[in-house]
Amino acid sequence: MRVLQSLMRGLNALDYLRQANAPVRLTDISNHLDVDKSNASHLMRTLIAAGYAQQADGRKYELGEKLVALKNQPKGPDLEAVIALREAMHPTMEHLVDTSQECAHMAVLVGHRVWYVDKVTSPLPLKVDHPVGSLAPLHCTALGKAFLAFGSAIQTGALTPFTTRTIIDPDKLEAEIKETRRRGYAIDDEEYSAGIRCVAVPIYAVGGNMVAAVGLSGPSARIQSERLQEFGEMVIALCASQNQKLNGNNQ
Repeated sequence: MRVLQSLMRGLNALDYLRQANAPVRLTDISNHLDVDKSNASHLMRTLIAAGYAQQADGRKYELGEKLVALKNQPKGPDLEAVIALREAMHPTMEHLVDTSQECAHMAVLVGHRVWYVDKVTSPLPLKVDHPVGSLAPLHCTALGKAFLAFGSAIQTGALTPFTTRTIIDPDKLEAEIKETRRRGYAIDDEEYSAGIRCVAVPIYAVGGNMVAAVGLSGPSARIQSERLQEFGEMVIALCASQNQKLNGNNQ
């Protein structure tokens, strides 16, 4: 495999800046990369032009705005925690599907999106299927809104429309999140995919921190608006005992 030395040096320099607790001198960067100061200076100018580094006071260097924003994004749970959570919640999700005949999904927060980590499919021919491993936005999915209402998620950037029903006004989304907290579950009323309605509730761990969201999804042909409340209350009830187990009965 051919390795681009200049790219490798650039990545190494960024990693060095990331690990530093303060702006770094050019001399320190050149020593770390084992190149002369002229080459190190040229490399840093390139990274600055691309927005990945910036020059601080005293002609020292630090991460640029692009990487600072990425560094400050909320972190997702580690892999072992996700696997343990899947094992703990899967029987509850199977019970949800047996009761509702619709599809159950579980997602965790990764950055500013939700990441689908488990599902139990509906036994009916017409069903909803979000593949495990897929990512989805916060503002127009029930799972995402659950994180906005009950977890640490923060909506950033423009509210991208996915259907004609997607909420794209920040004030309306804020009102929707307040209503979600009041009712205890989140709703996606054909906002992410036309013809699909969903509900979702938070899953908490020790200390009352939200670690996941679990929801039911189905075609709007079967899930009329009035059934959203029924499904929302169903998911709350069936996840309540599991919530108590996960957080040590301290919620």
